[in-house]
This record gives sequence, structure tokens and C-alpha cells, in this order.
Amino acid sequence: MPQTADDLDAVAVRTWCSLALDALGREREAIDAINVYPVADGDTGTNLYLTVESAAAAVEAVFAAHETGTSVPSTADAVRAMAHGALIGARGNSGTILAQLLRGMAEVLAEGAGAGRLSLALTRAAASAREAVAHPVEGTVLTVAAAAAAAAERPADGAGAPAVVRAAYEGARTALDATPGQLAVLGRAGVVDAGGRGLVAVLGALVEAVSGRAPERAYEAPTAPAPAAAVAGGAGDCSAGDGPQDGPAFEVIYLLEAGDQAVERLRTRLDGLGDSLVVVGGDGLWNVHVHVDDAGAAVEAGVEAGRPYRIRITHFAADRLHARPEPAQRAVVVVVPGDGLGGLCAEAGATTVLARPGEPPASGELVDAIRRAHAREVVLLPNDGDLRHTAAAAAEQARAEGIRVALIPTRAAVQGIAALAVHEPDRSFDEDVVAMTAAAGATRYAELAVAERQSWTMAGICQAGDILGLIDGDVAVIGEDVPETARKVLDRMLAAGGELVTLVLGEDVPDTLADRLEEHVREGYLAVDTVVYRGGHQCAPLLIGVE
Repeated sequence: MPQTADDLDAVAVRTWCSLALDALGREREAIDAINVYPVADGDTGTNLYLTVESAAAAVEAVFAAHETGTSVPSTADAVRAMAHGALIGARGNSGTILAQLLRGMAEVLAEGAGAGRLSLALTRAAASAREAVAHPVEGTVLTVAAAAAAAAERPADGAGAPAVVRAAYEGARTALDATPGQLAVLGRAGVVDAGGRGLVAVLGALVEAVSGRAPERAYEAPTAPAPAAAVAGGAGDCSAGDGPQDGPAFEVIYLLEAGDQAVERLRTRLDGLGDSLVVVGGDGLWNVHVHVDDAGAAVEAGVEAGRPYRIRITHFAADRLHARPEPAQRAVVVVVPGDGLGGLCAEAGATTVLARPGEPPASGELVDAIRRAHAREVVLLPNDGDLRHTAAAAAEQARAEGIRVALIPTRAAVQGIAALAVHEPDRSFDEDVVAMTAAAGATRYAELAVAERQSWTMAGICQAGDILGLIDGDVAVIGEDVPETARKVLDRMLAAGGELVTLVLGEDVPDTLADRLEEHVREGYLAVDTVVYRGGHQCAPLLIGVE
């Protein structure tokens, strides 16, 4: 039972995140079903759930770091973690806007979380979310957020935090009921705004976290999907732009490290490229969401502004007047350590998840990728031994949703490449999984890394700056430069035999290294072929596979 908190302390923030995740979990399908603006792509509830899941995980991580006796994090630490987690995990337009709402609240609550600060936090949240949307539209989650903020200012002076959040919740409910009269597509479909309904669920969780009691009136609204003729109006679960009948072809989302001025220039450029533009964040880290016909130009604009990563590009259905296509029979979901490998795997037909160093994908991100694959059968390749539990949890959740998932425990990207190379969707699922597992298991893997500090290793003592050659996860070679270390690693791996060497080069590694290593293999191992790929920005200096 959540405890009553006159101030929103760290424990209440943690409880709020947990309750919000539970509420969105219960209502996800219902919210997906009423996602008709601007197009009925049926993922607003899922996007909001994944966004809050990331926020809750970030708060749990802060608590885990303070688990010493009775120590708990400060309210400031908890709300900032919540906002940061939502930002990096935001999905879709509604999830991105929710992340900005939570960020706006965190900016105020980090300085204090009494009743007056809660009212101010809701006001800041509504204003910052509206500013983040290039072309705000009334009758969306922005309208619901503004109504919640206005209602939170009405309780009499001296009213406690529970009264403030109850007023905000009731104001949001009232505004949500009015959305069909503000946005024609909602009125024709006979539904309320999906993003707004998700926000009402989140505010209901806040009421319970602060007061210890759930709202007296649970929200009920029509949930039946609208006719196709009533809902064709653009692309995505957006609150920005009315959108023509035939909107842009792609949804582009990425995290971006960039300064404020660069982001302002980016907003202007992306606004000219497409619609449904939302850019949220601050302090050097942003979440960018836009719908465009030229996905490459949208990514290039991010590169010019700063450093984009976790890039996700979704191609909208060609026929926007029809429901989602029938699921494919089989798909492969692959975790990749660099955008270059992401492109390689995507060309092979796989759905990719980019893993950034120090920020491995959460189970929700893997589940999202499995859903995006839109197949009855999915092969999941985590490509990292540390992701085995995360991948197993994602597989279990997807199985609970009726998707047949096989998890192949690949420990490195080169094993995933080997498995994907023998993938045959026309054979039986079991046969395909066995063949892919065998190919991955027959591939030894290695990588080169730069030592960050002096330490003991299986190969002896290394110094900061040394080049480490890791074979099957253990340090086997310590060298002073990349070429010589790479040759020693190859020799050790090929001593046990092999037919094919795979080299994956990091972004800053010159092509000449691949040429020299190919020559080394050709001269010393006559029956061994070599293939070379570019890993991209996130990749290690060199990945090696021998099969």
C-alpha cells in the first residue's frame, strides 16, 4: 500500500513510477485500440508503457545505489533519474511528449516537492511539452496536460499535496472527455485522444502514490477501433500537425548529444523536411522524433547538429487506409554494437536494436523490437553474454503475447552475423533455429579494446593505453598497437583451425588495417577466406570472428 506523503519524497516517486507502469500495463491494449490520430497504427499505449518502464528502471537504479542500511536517495536524485530514464527510453510521439512532461516536473520538484511545488511542476511540465512540439494541436495530450496544470492551481491555499494531485487528475479527466469535440478525427471515430488517456492513467497513479488511495472514479471511455475511413489522417501517435491523408513515409527517432544552438538549427531543418516534429530534453542530451519522406536526410541533420545514436527508423504502411498487414511468419531481432552492423543486419532483413557502450538495451526495448518485427515467430540474437537475462525476460514477455520466440545465446556480434548468414525462413522454425545456433556456436570471437587503467589480466599486467586482445571474453594478448595485437590474436584463433575470418572495423580504424590483416591471413593460412565489415560509431576498434 503506497504511503501517504504530504511531500513527494523519493519513495513516493518510486511508488508513482511503479503504479504508473502497472496502470499503463493494464490499459495498454485499450489505449492502443483508440490510437486514431493522426493514423491508427495502434501503438500509443505500448509506447507510453515502454517510456515509463525506462523511467521506473532509472529510479530503481538510483535506489539500488543507496541500499546501505536505511539510506534512500534524495527527492532531487529520484525525479532527475525518472526524467532521464523517460528521455532515453521514450517511444513514439506520445512517449516523447510524456518524457518532456516528466522533465518539466523534475526541474521544479528537484528544488522541493510540497503542494505548491507540485502545482508549479505541473504548470512547468505542460508549458515545456508544448514548447517541444513544432506545431501543437488542441484535443491532444498537450490539451490534457494544460488542463491538469490549471486545475492543480485551484485548491485553496494550505491544501496538501493529495488535494493538488486529485484536482490535476480530475481536470485531466474532464479535458480528455472533451477531446472528441476539439479534434475532428476523434469525433468521427467516437474516441478520446490516446495520448491524453495515457496521461490520465499516469496522473491517477500519482494520486495513489501521494494520497495512498487510488482515484475514486476510474476512467472509462470508448475503446472500439474506429472505421478506417474515419482514422486515415497522417502518421504515428502524434500530437503535432493535422497531417494530410498521405503523410510522410518514415518515422525517425534518435537520441542526440548536442548543444542548445545546434538543436535550434536542427529543429528548423527537420521542420522543413517533414512533420510531427518533437524535440525534447536539454543539458546536452535530446530525444528527436520526426516523420519524413527522406529518413537519411533526417539522420544527416542530426549528425550535423551533434552525435545521434539509438537511431530507429520505421517505415509506415504504404496503404494508410488499411489496418496493419498480416504478420510475417518469421523474423530475426539482432542486438548490434554499431550503426554499421545495424545497416548490415537490416539489409539481411533483421530488426535491429543498437547497444551503446555503458547503456545496454532494457528488456522493454527488446520486446518493442520483437513487436516491431511483426512476425508470428522470432529468433532473438542478443550478441552479448551480459544480456542473457535481459533477453530471456524479453522472450518470456513476448511469448506471453502469443509470439513464438527462440533465444539463441550469442555472446558477440560476429556470432550473430554467422547465425544470420544461415537463416532460412522457408524451412521449419526448429530447423532454422538449430542451424543458426550451430553456426553461432562454431564461431570463436575476439575483440580489441584499449585498457583504461592498470590492472591484472589473464595475460599479465596491463597499463592504461595498452591494446588488449580478448578471445572468447578473456584477455589473451596485451600489445602496444592495434595491428600487431590483431595479428597475434588471429594467429592464436587460427591455430585451432578455421575456414572464414570476419573482421569488423570500428569507425576510426583505417581501411589499411583490414588490408594488412587480410594479407596476413592469406599468406599464413591458405585455405581461409576473409570478409570485412564496417561497424560504425559505437563499435569497438576491431571485432574478429573465426568459423
